[in-house]
Amino acid sequence: MRHRTARPRARFGGTELLLALATVGALLAGLGVWWSGRSADHARAPGDCAPTKLLEPPCGAWWGAYVPYARDGSLTEAVHGFERKIGRTLDLVYTYHDMSNTPRDGVLLTPDERELGEHRMLMLAWESTVWTEPHHKNYTETQLGWGRVAAGDFDRTVIDPEAERVKAYGKTVFFSFDQESDFRTPAAGTPAQFVAAYRHVYDRFRRLGADNVIWVWTVSGYLGHKDLMKELYPGDAYVDWIGMDQYNYYLCHKSPDWLDFRQSQQPSYDWLRKNISATKPLMLSEFSTAPDPADPDRQKGWYEQIPKAAPGLPGVKAMVQWDSPVPGPDCDLRADHGPALQGYRKAGEAPYVNQPLPAQAR
Repeated sequence: MRHRTARPRARFGGTELLLALATVGALLAGLGVWWSGRSADHARAPGDCAPTKLLEPPCGAWWGAYVPYARDGSLTEAVHGFERKIGRTLDLVYTYHDMSNTPRDGVLLTPDERELGEHRMLMLAWESTVWTEPHHKNYTETQLGWGRVAAGDFDRTVIDPEAERVKAYGKTVFFSFDQESDFRTPAAGTPAQFVAAYRHVYDRFRRLGADNVIWVWTVSGYLGHKDLMKELYPGDAYVDWIGMDQYNYYLCHKSPDWLDFRQSQQPSYDWLRKNISATKPLMLSEFSTAPDPADPDRQKGWYEQIPKAAPGLPGVKAMVQWDSPVPGPDCDLRADHGPALQGYRKAGEAPYVNQPLPAQAR
């Protein structure tokens, strides 16, 4: 998560085109026309590639993004604007919430999320904090503490109302409790307290009948936290997907080496498959690349290689672009402009990331 101070990252050693669109909606926007419909691959939904009950796409990966709110406070407009630029509809929209239980940021499934969820899947990240500014603008917060969550201090006031909202929504959502937990210790508590808090939230949702949740355990994937990540794992019974957040930072935060897409993801992927689960689907819950000031086209190539590189990471079933800059020079991680946009847009055309959506999102 890019909300906090810079962190180290894992190092790597070393036919025919069918234009049958499911929904053709010509919307004049900016300089061109945005096709809001899905490609033929999305429309036909072949049985062999239909998503599983846990929304795992057997023949490729979901294409998603985190997009910051627009200046007018609309998430819907922000996502639509991003989609116009990239020339396609996202499969997955990733959003973040605190535990304030207030309309601004603490209510799961806002009106904007519900609207976006009509034709996309949603990934909700829920932090056991209360943010000071809207949408965590300056990243200041009050930590509630895993011990208190596990003890049930927030059941009636926060957890139960949110579970009821998710249940009432009805559609299946991806859900992550305190993503990047390995960078939340010790402020939020100990690994044992995180496991207890995670399991408590899980059990509370299940007890209230919120069974339309796919549980994603998300860590940074930073290999300096190997032992810590093992301690933070809640157990197979509590986890459906595994998420990791790895980047090519390059000069951002003084990172010295350029890592291509595969190099930036492979080490953490391999470690998680070997040490946490060899079978659970894995999500690149945040990924992106910093620019190379000396070679602007380098970002373009970084994204263009994804369709060829991704099948070499067969457990990765969703890729979520972090489309926001982070503090610091050379830290613009966005793919919504310049050469990065050219590469990201090209990558998004690949069949591998154009998989048939579940019925709930068509």
